[in-house]
Amino acid sequence: MDGNIVGLAAVIMIFGIPMAAMYTFFRVRKLRTEERLAAIARGVDVPMQPELSEAARSRRSGILLVSGAIGYIVTFMLIGHFEPDATIAAVFGVIPLAVGVGFFVDHAMIRRDARAH
Repeated sequence: MDGNIVGLAAVIMIFGIPMAAMYTFFRVRKLRTEERLAAIARGVDVPMQPELSEAARSRRSGILLVSGAIGYIVTFMLIGHFEPDATIAAVFGVIPLAVGVGFFVDHAMIRRDARAH
């Protein structure tokens, strides 16, 4: 019975957490839009925030992924001093690190293409 409950909880969390995050993102976005529309209806000048360029989004994603991966790796390496099996988990930090480096490469290629045109 315990295995079934753990499996059920895992499935609910795997699907529930991303759905909750998406709902929250769209709900906040809707509230911001409604607030902006209400301010415009009252005659208040609402400054529009400029969209980030594709290069800036790639750079920001790269920074976040690389710094998160480094923090993950360092954390599990420190835990590995007390629990040797934890160093195995540190290896999985290479995945977001590689994706972050890929975003930096994307940023560099976008900038290079922009200069060529």
